Amino acid sequence: MQKFSSIFSQILQLFSRQEFELAVRRHRAEYAAKGFCSWGQFIAMLFCQLGRAHSLREICDGLACCEGKLKHLGVTEPPSRSTLSYANKHRPWELYETVFKQLLSKCQSVVLKKSGGKKKFTFKNKLMSLDSSTITLSLSLYNWAHYQRAKGAVKLHMLLDHDGYLPSYAIITDGKKSDSAVAKRFRFEKGTVLVMDRGYNDYEWFRQLSEQGVFFVTRLKDNAAFTEVPEKERPAQGDKILSDSIITFDKQKADRDGKKPEFRKIKAWIDADHGAFTFLTNNTEFDAQTIAAIYKDRWQIELFFKAIKQNLKIKTFLGISENAVKTQIWTALIAILILRYLQLIAKIKWSLSNLAALLRQQLFVYRNLYEWLDKPREGPPQLEDQAGGL
Repeated sequence: MQKFSSIFSQILQLFSRQEFELAVRRHRAEYAAKGFCSWGQFIAMLFCQLGRAHSLREICDGLACCEGKLKHLGVTEPPSRSTLSYANKHRPWELYETVFKQLLSKCQSVVLKKSGGKKKFTFKNKLMSLDSSTITLSLSLYNWAHYQRAKGAVKLHMLLDHDGYLPSYAIITDGKKSDSAVAKRFRFEKGTVLVMDRGYNDYEWFRQLSEQGVFFVTRLKDNAAFTEVPEKERPAQGDKILSDSIITFDKQKADRDGKKPEFRKIKAWIDADHGAFTFLTNNTEFDAQTIAAIYKDRWQIELFFKAIKQNLKIKTFLGISENAVKTQIWTALIAILILRYLQLIAKIKWSLSNLAALLRQQLFVYRNLYEWLDKPREGPPQLEDQAGGL
């Protein structure tokens, strides 16, 4: 007769305890821990995300109800609310950023193996989307999260890798931080194609990207002042490409040789609902239709933000300190990586919302996680001790 640990326990096996403990020591996360280890906090916060717990009480009571099964998770007893609250306030959130990166490398390996090196687009360049999402807060409670006079907020600035549509890097700031200022903190490999919306228009930053060998695709602002270079105008390609030209921006300073950076402007017809969009890029090699298709694929990062807000706990927070908020957001990002990993390895096609909802109901069921992923409608096998005596 087969014996399994709970599905939650099998999910936790995605994380190497050795790597986790190395991260704990690196960030000195056990300093003044008061008997509550970092692994216990991680389990509690991951249960918050995957189990959709709405308060410290729900987390602690939910784990307490499963006390007989907690030994499979690597802890002996559930935390108290005050203990978990103290850990979220004081234990460095950077620990969970490191854990996120550890899991990301495992997800990237699965993407590479499953795709066999094939990509959606014919070019070999890495395609990344950059965007941010604002999470509003009460300024009277979160007085460190500056945004507007009567409102507080945090911004989640995200870089999405289009290979597998995985979140590859994130920066969390207060709501007042501009998108373009944060964008300059990201570093990209040479040859990367970066796609973003008009909020990131910064002509000097575009110059820097070009000098670094990084390509970008965005939309041109309606009020942009530019001059076209007539002799470098390109012939339109197909019915949907209305124009393709080289431009310089009027207010941008020239370099030492007296030349201004040149950029490519493409006007393309999208559809009857959206009309024509005007794209801006520094890539002169891709055809105009590819540039338009790249920008269209940027919608995936919008879907990512929608998915994480709908399926995980990221709009309301368990603590009011900056450390507690960032800890909760990073554990949400870890949880979304878990869901993407399970989507990638499953033989059937799961929607992320269905996977998150059904997984929530199965967390402490004793059955094979990977068999359940492929046959979710089949009941669990009869086990020797379903109550936790395995």
